[in-house]
Amino acid sequence: MPKPLSMLLVAAIALVPACARPLPVAQRSSQVTAAATTPLNYGDYADLLQTYVSPSGLVDYTALQANPDRLQAVVAELGAVSLATYEGWSEADKIAFLINAYNAITLQSIVDQNPLKPSIRDIPGVWNAQRHPVLGQELTLDNLEHDLLRKQFSEPRVHAALVCAAISCPPLRQEPFTGDRLDQQLNDQAQRWLDSPQGLSLDRDQNRVAISSIFKWFGEDWQTQYAAPDQFTGSPKERAVLNFIGNYVSSSDRAYLAEGNYKLDYLDYDWSLNKQ
Repeated sequence: MPKPLSMLLVAAIALVPACARPLPVAQRSSQVTAAATTPLNYGDYADLLQTYVSPSGLVDYTALQANPDRLQAVVAELGAVSLATYEGWSEADKIAFLINAYNAITLQSIVDQNPLKPSIRDIPGVWNAQRHPVLGQELTLDNLEHDLLRKQFSEPRVHAALVCAAISCPPLRQEPFTGDRLDQQLNDQAQRWLDSPQGLSLDRDQNRVAISSIFKWFGEDWQTQYAAPDQFTGSPKERAVLNFIGNYVSSSDRAYLAEGNYKLDYLDYDWSLNKQ
């Protein structure tokens, strides 16, 4: 069983090695408290995303930077959630909250730069040094992604939802994630991402399959649920990733992927700002 969140947060900040492998979702779901508290209302965040994010997931950073009050209020509201409140939520509500916090803080990190930087990688320490109030702690974006979402939950689809403000990231939704719709939203995010040139390229004429570099960086996150030792191609991580991807393509494309008779590559990652 994973360590309590309070212990994990302390461990993350102190750079202590993470706890043992998290339990699968099906095992942990029965452990959620029956007295779960009311999830956060994301109405203001929803309005902000509708205003500044395009249907394709690009962001009007110039307009957002010119009107910073709404984003600052959203980030402050997310940052004010206490650890005790969070611990009373369902697993889905916790995951939705952490994704929303990551994406909102990323938006804030971009517009805090004046002038806007061409890439988030031009902001020193944006992932591992800049700290933000979350759950009563001062956490980095890396803490949220790697020490909480990836280590506390067995849900690899979060990689389709976390948006690091780059063109090759999955598209930013025009709505916040919510616990009651999380499964549908994550499936939709995965579909949109893999339907895009940034997620998957399948070229039967050239016998080549290319997938997002995100799968290269975090491929182990898919192994628990999608291991496929006798199908697909590549390392165990790559076979698991391709098995996952097969759920979001046509039946004929899934059969082609499962046969494994192609060259597997990774798409170049475009770190340019995902701006309108």
